[in-house]
Amino acid sequence: MLLVLICSVISPAGIAARPMTLDDVLKQMDREQNEFHSLTASIERTKVTVVVNDRSTESGQIDVRRDGKMRIDLTSPDQKTILRDGDHIYVYSPKIRRVEEYDLAKHRDLVDQLLLLGFGTSGESLKRSYLITLQGEETLNGQKVVRLELTSRSDDVRKQISKIDLWLNEANWLPAQQQFYETGSGDYSIIQYLNVARNVSIPDARFRPAWPKGVTRVKPQD
Repeated sequence: MLLVLICSVISPAGIAARPMTLDDVLKQMDREQNEFHSLTASIERTKVTVVVNDRSTESGQIDVRRDGKMRIDLTSPDQKTILRDGDHIYVYSPKIRRVEEYDLAKHRDLVDQLLLLGFGTSGESLKRSYLITLQGEETLNGQKVVRLELTSRSDDVRKQISKIDLWLNEANWLPAQQQFYETGSGDYSIIQYLNVARNVSIPDARFRPAWPKGVTRVKPQD
């Protein structure tokens, strides 16, 4: 009996798990970086306007590839496609048959910071772009996650986004949730990623800016 008791105390089951440190998280992100090639997931974005306590939610599907290409097809409450192809983002609204085109060439690094946050991001890259605080481990939608608080080192980003909370799924080290806090207003957006499929084949055709004939094309930056 004494031998059994001693073995149970010194066995892994009898030792409390060591709390994860920020260094642990960043090293794990470094290890996983080269393993990430693509992702598809259901996406749900909720925008909260604090002063009037208003919440609006839109949902759809997201496809992301390691080469920085991204497509979001929103289906509710209104249809909309947001497509990133290299240095351009297109926003297509089928209801009004309109495509908005934005040139990202001058701000590509900043756009990557926000749009690709957590999708194959290395720990070293995250440290270069953000001041990071580990908020601890939690359970989110039945998944074990670690939450990081990020403050951008870029003055331009901080003028728009005061901080970001990032929840990483410890099963695959991809984002389970992101929360972006707008500077000044206190408004924020929560983005959840559900039904995540990692490293699936996504054809190039998914990221081609091909729109129906007769749509109006505009460049708001002009």
